[in-house]
Amino acid sequence: MESSKKTSEFVPREGQNRIIKKIQGDIPVISRPFLEISRETGSSESDVIAAVRKLKQDKVIRKFGAILRHQKAGFGENAILLASAGQEPPERIGEALASFREISHCYQREPQFMGRYGIFAMVHARRGEMEGLIKNIVNRTGIKDYIVLASAREFKKTSLEPF
Repeated sequence: MESSKKTSEFVPREGQNRIIKKIQGDIPVISRPFLEISRETGSSESDVIAAVRKLKQDKVIRKFGAILRHQKAGFGENAILLASAGQEPPERIGEALASFREISHCYQREPQFMGRYGIFAMVHARRGEMEGLIKNIVNRTGIKDYIVLASAREFKKTSLEPF
């Protein structure tokens, strides 16, 4: 992003909301995406950049990055791995699962599913590779008690758009 002496304090609140609406969706893949966003929001390019920086600094925006559409990238199988921590600390199992690049989300859930599966991990694999991948993951993490819920069909996949 180019440097700017202005801050988003110069962008009125409704202008900031227009900017947030634009950046929470798809950002144009062009050399100057913030210029395009500025045209669409009625702000200057430097105000858009300053507003994004300020929102990030104020922790309104936690991170700013790309979202991979895993199906388009060749990862056609998805499953939720439900694991029981057993006597292990759930944090150890969760952190071990979260270390796999094939796992995009990993949560501890309460109440536990079926009274014992409290760790949920979303696993993505190429077609035909899920079973081997799950076996590798549970072997490497030491998980003994687990079930796998394969995704049969996707009904919706969008990022949260609060504005």
